[in-house]
Amino acid sequence: MTESLFLTAFFMGLAGSGHCIAMCGGIASSLQFAIEDKTKAQQFTLLYNFGRLISYSIAGALVGGISAIFASQSNNFSLILSFISGLFMVLVGLYIMRLAASLNWLEKFGKYAIWQHIVKFNKYLLPLNSKKKALAYGALWGWLPCGLVYSALTWAITTQNAISGALFMASFALGTLPAMIGFGFAAQSIKKWLNNTIIRMILGNILVFYGLYLLTIATKNALH
Repeated sequence: MTESLFLTAFFMGLAGSGHCIAMCGGIASSLQFAIEDKTKAQQFTLLYNFGRLISYSIAGALVGGISAIFASQSNNFSLILSFISGLFMVLVGLYIMRLAASLNWLEKFGKYAIWQHIVKFNKYLLPLNSKKKALAYGALWGWLPCGLVYSALTWAITTQNAISGALFMASFALGTLPAMIGFGFAAQSIKKWLNNTIIRMILGNILVFYGLYLLTIATKNALH
C-alpha cells in the first residue's frame, strides 16, 4: 500500500510537469542562459530542483504530522481524508486537461496566505552566484502557490505520518524532475511534448478515473 501511494505521488508529479514548467520553468531555463559555464549552470539547475524537493518534503512532513494528531482523536478522520484525496485527484485531472480551472482558488489562497510573505527573501539570494544560493533559491520557490502541489499535499495528509508525508512529497517532486531538469537543457522540445493535447488528455483522464475509483471505495467504506 505504501509503495503504491508513493507511485501515485510520482505519477502526479510526472503528469503535472507541464504545469510545473509553466510555473517554474522560466527560472530553470534562465539558469542555463545566465551562466556561461555550462557545467556550473547544470549544477545550479540540479541544486535549484533539489531545493524544491526539500521544501516539498518539509511541507509533507508538516501536514502528515498534523494529520496524525487529528487521526488519533477521531475515528472518522481517515474516511474524510479518503473522500478529500479522491476529490482532489479528479480536480487535478481536470486541471491537467485544462477542462476546468479547478485549482485556481487554491493558488490564490496560497498567494495571500504564504507566498507574499516568503517571496520577500528573494532579495537576499540574487544574484545566484553560489551553489548555496541556488539551493536556497529552489527551496524558496518550492513554496510558490501551486494548485498541483497543494493537491499533492492533500494526499500527504492521508499518510497521517510525518515521515510518510515527507516521502510522499519527495516522490511527487521526483516526478517533476525529468521535465524540470530537462527543461533547463532542452526547453522548447519538452514544453511542446508536455503541452500536446493528446498527452494532456491521456494523463488527465488517468487521474480523473483514479480519483473516481478512490471516491467509490471511500463511499463503500462509509456505508459499511
